[in-house]
Amino acid sequence: MNAQIIEKHGKKEYAVIPYKDFVRMQEELEDYYDLLALRQAKADLRNQKGRLFDEAAKELGLKKTKA
Repeated sequence: MNAQIIEKHGKKEYAVIPYKDFVRMQEELEDYYDLLALRQAKADLRNQKGRLFDEAAKELGLKKTKA
């Protein structure tokens, strides 16, 4: 990545990067935060208990109950 550094009063103040590098960095950050959220959800004890698919589908209205 080629960054242009802009200084103010002799101190580095800004870095200007190509747009394609910016987009790639944004996508990688989104992936990182998604992975972080997944790991947190998996570590949560409330998410450790499973349930049958049929029960979940019925609760979500995806499966009709038998009459």
